[in-house]
Amino acid sequence: MKKFENYCSNLDVLSRAGQEDLTNEFIIGGIIDKFHIQFELGWKVLKELLKYEGRQEGNTGSPREVLKAAYSIYGFLDEEIWLAMLKDRNSMTHIYDGAEAQRLVHVILNRYIPEFLRLRDNLQQQYPSLLNML
Repeated sequence: MKKFENYCSNLDVLSRAGQEDLTNEFIIGGIIDKFHIQFELGWKVLKELLKYEGRQEGNTGSPREVLKAAYSIYGFLDEEIWLAMLKDRNSMTHIYDGAEAQRLVHVILNRYIPEFLRLRDNLQQQYPSLLNML
């Protein structure tokens, strides 16, 4: 699955974010941009898997609907974290305050990256051959 391959590739870069200079505003902006991409790839991977599972919600273009349907199938997803990610993704275009950007980077590093890793690991266990074929 090309989307899953892209998800893993972007996650490899994003997961190294904590090793960067977190006082540099370009680094902070890059981490936020990578998070945005990672979130997009995440819900779109879930959308493809919902289609594979025959779920109607896989035909929607709404991340919220896809996430809600995914919770019912994948017990390893943390609904609270994914909804927080969706909210932060939607509001991040309005971040002009350096302190707010720092807060978001802290959340990305400590809450969101571990959740992205959990999704990757659990999907690799649940669909070992499918993810490589599609």
